[in-house]
Amino acid sequence: MSTLPVLPLKDTVVFPKIVVPLAVGRAQSMAAVEAAMQESREFIAVAQKDPSQATPALHDLHPVGTVVKINRVEKRDGGAQVIVQGDRRVRLGDPAAGDDHLRCAFAPMIDLTLAESGPDHTEVEALIRVNQELAQRIASLYDSDNGGQIYQQLVGHISDPVIQMYRIASLANLSVDQEQEVLECDTAIALMQTVNGVLTHELRVTELRREIAEQARDDIEKQQREHVLRQQKQAIEQALGEDGDDEEIAEIRQQLKEANLPDNVQSEVDRELKRLSRMSANAADYQVARAYLELVAELPWHQQTKDNLDLAHAQEVLDEDHFGLEDVKERILESLAVMQLNPDSKAPIICFVGPPGVGKTSLGQSIARAMDRKFERLSLGGLHDEAELRGHRRTYIGAMPGRILQALRRAEVTNPIIMLDEVDKLGRDFRGDPSAALMEILDPAQNKEFRDNYLNLPYDLSKVMFITTANTLDDIPRPLLDRMEIMEVSGYSDLEKTAIARNYLIPRQRSEAGLTEAQMDITDDALAYILRRYTREAGVRELERVIASLCRKRARQVLEKSAEISPIDAAELTELLGPEKFRRDANRETAHPGVAAGLAWTQVGGDVLYIEATLLPKEEKVTLTGHLGQVMQESARAARSCVWSLAEALNISVEQFENNGIHIHVPAGAVPKDGPSAGVTMATAMVSAYSGVATRTDVAMTGELTLTGLVLPVGGIKEKVLAAHRAGFRHIILPQDNSADLDKLPQAVREELTFTLAETLRDVLQSAMPELNT
Repeated sequence: MSTLPVLPLKDTVVFPKIVVPLAVGRAQSMAAVEAAMQESREFIAVAQKDPSQATPALHDLHPVGTVVKINRVEKRDGGAQVIVQGDRRVRLGDPAAGDDHLRCAFAPMIDLTLAESGPDHTEVEALIRVNQELAQRIASLYDSDNGGQIYQQLVGHISDPVIQMYRIASLANLSVDQEQEVLECDTAIALMQTVNGVLTHELRVTELRREIAEQARDDIEKQQREHVLRQQKQAIEQALGEDGDDEEIAEIRQQLKEANLPDNVQSEVDRELKRLSRMSANAADYQVARAYLELVAELPWHQQTKDNLDLAHAQEVLDEDHFGLEDVKERILESLAVMQLNPDSKAPIICFVGPPGVGKTSLGQSIARAMDRKFERLSLGGLHDEAELRGHRRTYIGAMPGRILQALRRAEVTNPIIMLDEVDKLGRDFRGDPSAALMEILDPAQNKEFRDNYLNLPYDLSKVMFITTANTLDDIPRPLLDRMEIMEVSGYSDLEKTAIARNYLIPRQRSEAGLTEAQMDITDDALAYILRRYTREAGVRELERVIASLCRKRARQVLEKSAEISPIDAAELTELLGPEKFRRDANRETAHPGVAAGLAWTQVGGDVLYIEATLLPKEEKVTLTGHLGQVMQESARAARSCVWSLAEALNISVEQFENNGIHIHVPAGAVPKDGPSAGVTMATAMVSAYSGVATRTDVAMTGELTLTGLVLPVGGIKEKVLAAHRAGFRHIILPQDNSADLDKLPQAVREELTFTLAETLRDVLQSAMPELNT
């Protein structure tokens, strides 16, 4: 049995007697073409079942293909274009051996003729005529003027009806499966019926496409006609001295009129409104101009809320919302008093500085409630782009006004309270410096004519009361800091936290959990135990989370009725909250030479810092460990030199210094530490190590030390003392010059502590190491 090379086709089918070009690029296909050229110039063209297969096998092809004759081969880069003419249909047989291409045996299929339909050709002739008419109509839809001529050139000159149907199928927009169905038809009438179904579907699709195209064209012509008529209408109205607006522009014009804009703003807006009225609604800038004018109309230009400056009412609101913070409340009431006596005075720009969880943000809300003003909060944490505050220029796609104007748009008044939260966490990069933009916004001398990049009109921010919050002042640029009045919101003592928990936190969390007072309460002992063992913070956020956890557990107990409902006491806390998170190291309760307790300030409040010192025989240098900063390392070296100079007065042998070095370590080595306030603590630890006399375990200290033994003042006294009080220390050594800071401490804390105000290192040592003979 004879065999022929096989050429798999991805996206087409070759019909008998039809000439088609084939693009050949695969190595397997090129080999089949070359084999055919060397033999009889014939091969079998057959469609693949899956076009995505790169190297199909014989079973991956359709069972029926067409033997084609090669007319011409045009070599191209990486492949060739082969012009072939279909000859006859064949059914694929068994595969045959081929070096690098597919080859198989084949069985010829009968040629379709009209004779096989019998003597009565009526149905076949009817289908032929219908198919020809359908093909002509499709050609006319593509080209109404030359459709008939195109049909005659491509199809009409073919006399054989079967070949004519193949030609129509090859020209129609058919899928490979549909073309394969046409090829595999066994009778002439089946071929006519298949082609008829395909052409009917194609006619419907073509008519629908034509309708869509005509509708789109009509819409475009209608829009163009409306635009021309609108321009003509405007020209006529201008000639007659009339001014006509469409409904949208008329609405915007009315809104702008009701906004009662300032004169300098009104002139700019009139110019923009005139420009908008001349635009087509389909113009690219129409929506941009409309959005801009809507912003101008929605911004408050004169609307204000009437201030409630009643000091008694303000005191009541502040006391209702916050416990303690007397200094802050006093300053707020002073500002309200000034505003009451002088309504034209500029509102102060207050910056609340303090650790997290002490109520800085809620203070702003309370001030707004006390004054009956609208309140808007803007979080500036992580803000890098200056345009977030000033807005983007309208030339950019998606441009928006800055956050300040957006806040005023929401508040709908010109005198809200705007809180700029986390001002110390502003970023800075290639997009600009937001802190530089804040300098204009927060400067009463400049913000009277603030210009947002989007609005590009002067806007008065002088009536806005700005309040900022920060955890630390170190990261705020000095020029910006100079525009704000700093008010420190320090941490709370345990007594204050207890009162806050009783008056605010427990009732709030109990209400959120759906519990009654009888179902959920905490004893005083349990609350004190929570403060000592489960929280250690300047604020009360962690305390509120612990109380919320207890409320959730109690809610479950109430539903399950698994326990007697009684106030939670200290004995239940370990079972409900798990192991204690903070406990005082038992080893610290025993005095060891070379150990002293210092006090440190952090962004989250004060903390206790133990400093350990030990002698190193046969060395003279100072070894420092514990992730210490440059300033703290210098303080340690200065402290050793100071102690060395006072050795005789301290009854310490000078040979101790000459023959021994000293190693100073500050525990929690993963935490960076720096600052000069640990100078006296390091010196005390060194004296203890050299003398062998331990320091008192109930004493904590802070202060900078000079080479001559003077104790200099340091900052953060309130936070440090509160941290010592929380940790259980009852004797605090402070620099003499920090005596005024003791007035800031709660009275209850001062009564429980003993303070030593030291001027020199000897004063420190007399209190911390009374057994040392100085």
